[in-house]
Amino acid sequence: MTNLYRGMDRATLDAAYNNTQAIPDFPEVLRVFQSRSAKLYERVSCRRDLRYGEHPRERFDWLPCGNSGAPTFIFIHGGYWQNCAKEDFAFIADGALARGFNVVLAEYTLAPEASITQIAGEIGRLLDHLGADAEGLGTAGRQVCLSGHSAGGHLTALHRAHPVVTRALAISALVDLEPISLSWLNDKLQLSKDEIDTYSPLHHIGKGAPMIVAVGAAELPELVRQSDEYAAACNAAGEKVEHVHVPACTHFSVLDDLARPDGILMSALDRLG
Repeated sequence: MTNLYRGMDRATLDAAYNNTQAIPDFPEVLRVFQSRSAKLYERVSCRRDLRYGEHPRERFDWLPCGNSGAPTFIFIHGGYWQNCAKEDFAFIADGALARGFNVVLAEYTLAPEASITQIAGEIGRLLDHLGADAEGLGTAGRQVCLSGHSAGGHLTALHRAHPVVTRALAISALVDLEPISLSWLNDKLQLSKDEIDTYSPLHHIGKGAPMIVAVGAAELPELVRQSDEYAAACNAAGEKVEHVHVPACTHFSVLDDLARPDGILMSALDRLG
């Protein structure tokens, strides 16, 4: 056995970061998510596929809650930077809408078409765009919660210091890219040494918005470890961070909690102020 990372060889690392194989029948779970999302689009007023950049996937959906002066909740979907789309997870907006947020569902270019450098830059452009509020959505000068799951949690952690972000919610975030680069996930990502360092939030703890670092208590141990270490590092640096283990939740069922107005995650965000 070749020790690549923390005593794990390639096969062990591959399994340690394979979330879809860690639960029964992931295709059915995704099908249900997509069905719930399609129903949300049918019943909620929204503006679809607004542009924030020139690339085809540099777009977002705007779901207003109907309250004047409402804060904005931005959600960045996961998929290990190489799979899925905002339409797969739109159902999560129910929780934030009921809590009085306008919701932005963010899209970005996927690997291998885009590098992690390009993807990170696209999310930065989205935040710049919302800060400028060219469409008159009401985002300029308002409170903004940046949130994301898995790869989206990573992008949330990367951008928590952006000037428009007032709160952050990083769910199941991948904050150390070294083990990612040594696993099957790097086949499409092709992370360079510079990218592994530059885009690993765990190694660059700085000043930023108050944050919830959350993870499902029933997730793969490596996902739990990454969140635990990141929360600990942020607290050690004096940052305002609350760490939440969502009881009994897997990497995917944690999104069911996010979709509930009275869920653990939305309640934690409310406590953050």
